Amino acid sequence: MKQFFYVILAVAALLGLSACTDETIGVSITDSVSSIVEDSSFVLTGKSVRNDRVQMRTTTKMLGSITADGFGHVTASAVTMWMPSVKIDTTGIRPETIDSCRLKLSMPYRNGFTGDSLAPMRLNVYRLNKALPNPIYSDFDPTGYYDTADLLASESYSPSSGKREITESYVTGSLQYDTVKVISVPMPVELGREIYNAYVKNPAKFASPKSFADIFPGIYITNSYGSGHVMNIKSTELDVYCRKTIELEDTVRVDSSFCQTYLASTPEIISNNIIRFDIDDAVTAMVNRGEAIIAAPAGYEVQMRFPIQDILDKYKANVGNSQAVINSLSLELPVSIPETEYDIQPPTYLLMVKTSKRDAFINGDSLVNNKDSFYAVYNPNEREYEFSGMRSFVLNILNNQGGIASEDDFNFTITPVDVTNYNYPTSYSYYYYSSTPSSIVTKISPMVSRPAIVRLLLDKAKIKITYSKQIVD
Repeated sequence: MKQFFYVILAVAALLGLSACTDETIGVSITDSVSSIVEDSSFVLTGKSVRNDRVQMRTTTKMLGSITADGFGHVTASAVTMWMPSVKIDTTGIRPETIDSCRLKLSMPYRNGFTGDSLAPMRLNVYRLNKALPNPIYSDFDPTGYYDTADLLASESYSPSSGKREITESYVTGSLQYDTVKVISVPMPVELGREIYNAYVKNPAKFASPKSFADIFPGIYITNSYGSGHVMNIKSTELDVYCRKTIELEDTVRVDSSFCQTYLASTPEIISNNIIRFDIDDAVTAMVNRGEAIIAAPAGYEVQMRFPIQDILDKYKANVGNSQAVINSLSLELPVSIPETEYDIQPPTYLLMVKTSKRDAFINGDSLVNNKDSFYAVYNPNEREYEFSGMRSFVLNILNNQGGIASEDDFNFTITPVDVTNYNYPTSYSYYYYSSTPSSIVTKISPMVSRPAIVRLLLDKAKIKITYSKQIVD
């Protein structure tokens, strides 16, 4: 009896299926063909353009002088105003107990320089006599902003002379540690005492860089002797050392190693790299041959024509009246590395931005929006940059411009940049555990971290659009 019941159910189910029509099943199942299309048959063109005037907008400083065959001659110096300490500890301290002060120039422990680490060189530090202009550019002339009589320090230096230190800093409320090499430059003890007295007299002057500039406008750091390397100075600060007297009931203790950071170079203040880059004849010859050369700092960038209308026209012709969804649009950009002395490498990051928006992007301290600006990381294994995430760019033209690109949509500039990331530490909560730190981009600025050069192989670039298409009969 039970078996007969199951047979009846099976027959009923079959009858129910046979009663369905094509309309009730749906045309998307019975009368359509879905496919994924990948098209990379597009041509990219461009040319090198000299750009020796950029607004740095970064606390990173280059210092030194280098001549490299196949690259050129670079000299780099820097000017900076100061972010003063809002509160200076004066308890148990008098001007006469200040023993010394030092300018600390910190560079990355690894890959913090280009050139010969042992090349002996010398730097000079001058006191500025007035506030720096804003905006300020890489071709800034410090003449008139300092006097040679206001020499604060002169010190021999090289990357190998830097002392290893572990630094601490708070980023978005989290304590971060970093390993650096520090070039320590003795400064006049009178400078530390001057700043101390100024604070005691009028602490309000220390509330902002602008008001503090009335006391101490800033410094000019320049290479005064030698050539052979340029260093990437990631932070600059003035430390003051003194004897501090501490009274505890009937006991008086003297701390002879007390140190405070009076001044630091931060993103809020005006600072600038003064770059002089004389391009090598070999690089000039490549540019004259029409090769797309990227060189930093303040060297060459590439202006290119992106074939967005060809992409759109071919997409629309292929899709026709079919239903379609664009999945991705990307640019794979292979490169070659010119032979240079010191084996100068490609930039770590490239920015691709609409030429009409380039200056606003750089001067406005912007971040990429994947609609008219993108950035790519150099892949040394593949020797290429890949600009991915360009889907919003093509969708904006399809949805908001009727699929018709404007002249503005064709013209892009590719320029070398430094990208600052904030790395979130490993996180744990009751609900989840993350063992892989994540990061976000917090700043994009013109590249001044090191000399760099690369040749973009535009004729071998691959512009790839991928979309899903559904044909309905």
